[in-house]
This record gives sequence, C-alpha cells and structure tokens, in this order.
Amino acid sequence: MSAIFNFQSLLSVLLLIICTCAYLRALFPSLMDRNKVGISGTLWKCARIGERKSPWVAASCIMMALSLLFFS
Repeated sequence: MSAIFNFQSLLSVLLLIICTCAYLRALFPSLMDRNKVGISGTLWKCARIGERKSPWVAASCIMMALSLLFFS
C-alpha cells in the first residue's frame, strides 16, 4: 500500500522529510534558499518547521517510533 493512503505511513514520511530538511539545512545552509519557489521552497519550509518547532517535532518522532514499535 502506498504511504499516501495509509495515515500512519503518511505521518512517518512527513516527519522524515521535516527532520531531513532541517539536518541538511544545518549542514549546507546555501542549499535551501528561501527565495526559491516550487519544490525547493517547500523543502525550505519543511526545514524551517524542523528548526523552529524542534521540541514538538522531536516529541512527534518519539511518539511515531513508539507507535510503530508497539502497535504495528
């Protein structure tokens, strides 16, 4: 089944994208410029969410990991 049609998989993919973009922005700041549009702009927004909401993203990652370990 595709990750789009399974809500738990969709949330896992979104969390992975947010965490990956924030990590890559920390390593290579010039890679994601906020003036870009399209997919680069979307990835920049995901990186910004990961940077600004990091305690909430971390808590979501922990809850998702526990959910995948014990309820799947």
